[in-house]
Amino acid sequence: MNSQPPSRSPGLFGRPVLTVTIILAVLAGIGVGGVAVANRGSDPAALWQEPAAAATSGKSVPGTTAAAKPGAAEQAITVSATGDIMMSNAPSRMPPGDGEGFFDSVAADLKSDLVMGNLEQPLTDDTGASKCGTPPEPNCYAFRSPPSYSRHLKAAGFQLMNLANNHTKDFGAKGAVNTRAALDDAGIKYTGNKDEITVVEVKGIKVAVVGFSGYSGANNLNDLDHSREVIQAAEQQADLVIVQVHMGAEGAAMQHVKPGSEIFHGENRGDPIAFSHAVIDAGADLVVGHSPHVLRGMEFYKGKLIAYSLGNFAGGGKTLSNQGVLKYGGILRVTLGKDGSYAAGEFRSTYMNSVGLPTRDKANEMGRQLVSRLSGEDFGDTAARIGKDGSISPRA
Repeated sequence: MNSQPPSRSPGLFGRPVLTVTIILAVLAGIGVGGVAVANRGSDPAALWQEPAAAATSGKSVPGTTAAAKPGAAEQAITVSATGDIMMSNAPSRMPPGDGEGFFDSVAADLKSDLVMGNLEQPLTDDTGASKCGTPPEPNCYAFRSPPSYSRHLKAAGFQLMNLANNHTKDFGAKGAVNTRAALDDAGIKYTGNKDEITVVEVKGIKVAVVGFSGYSGANNLNDLDHSREVIQAAEQQADLVIVQVHMGAEGAAMQHVKPGSEIFHGENRGDPIAFSHAVIDAGADLVVGHSPHVLRGMEFYKGKLIAYSLGNFAGGGKTLSNQGVLKYGGILRVTLGKDGSYAAGEFRSTYMNSVGLPTRDKANEMGRQLVSRLSGEDFGDTAARIGKDGSISPRA
């Protein structure tokens, strides 16, 4: 555990970014904990408490699949994560009821010790700086939801959002700054800037979450050397390291994961396999992928789970297509021991309804079947086994 004071690094918009520790006070007997938020003041260094030293000697070593140590069951947390989330395309394409009850169908299934999602749009008023210009350029898409929509994320139980993606700056640097302010107001943490390591403490376990994408200002998934360095730094600050990564080409034809870089509209969207293996080699315990807007398979690498894409979770106001395989997503639930060991996992199927709201697939069939089939086709012996009940386990 590095006991040095929180370090500052260049931010997405040239502002200092604190490598933060946030204390997530989890109430006894309640799956989703309360968040202790420090008062915001003029001194950035005063925002965060210095973390206590993390015991890292008991962490499982990549390359082993040994069972957790005796007593590890008492030292475990369950995290849940989703794919892409858009709540509206303000001001004209809005969800029913101004988004009230937006996540009601899935809130119970999201509930866990740490709830994460990928926020695929800024929460901001119109800054006058749309990336698509005025009038908008053809085939250019800039999305936003009102800052007040952070309350819908809070109501659903989200505690931490990934902001490392291709829509964070749809309304410029100001829009991205506004997003963070809106999440602050709702008591929701976030990650996504270059060298930003967001650490939360859940049930006495320190969890570092780091966001990656292929875009300026974020940790670059195409720079594997830097990616390893960030993960190694995160490992010094926490018991567990979770990677949120926006990787892979988009579209209904992009369900399969293949070796090599994926190019989309001239952009290098990363080599998902090489990146995921590299960060696990460096110390990551779980990799959560999104970006292709379709579900992809899962595999185990050195005992660690990689979910290559969790698909579309929400597209309020019909911001995301709900046609064919594009409508399906899911909630990934993973239980990890404090030592980094994989204890259990589950995939709960969802789909976007006719107005783009995330909806639980009660039969748990379509998404689960897709992930199960794609896992087997793409990864063979390392493929995750997806049971009929949604359980996720390594192949024997």
